[in-house]
Amino acid sequence: MSATFAAAAVRLAGVMARVAGWTPDQFWAATPADAATALAAWDVDDGGAPLDRAALAAMMETFPDGR
Repeated sequence: MSATFAAAAVRLAGVMARVAGWTPDQFWAATPADAATALAAWDVDDGGAPLDRAALAAMMETFPDGR
């Protein structure tokens, strides 16, 4: 299943709202590096290693935004 950029962005915006408390304006003003940094803070199982694409995809699958 392939998602469009827009669908993936909406899902990630939902994740960032729940995980980091970002508003939509904060999400759209952020860079991908900003999102990765914020999400890396939640990765405590492996000593704080950066979140990779597979882990982000799994998180997005586990916590869909309902769209």
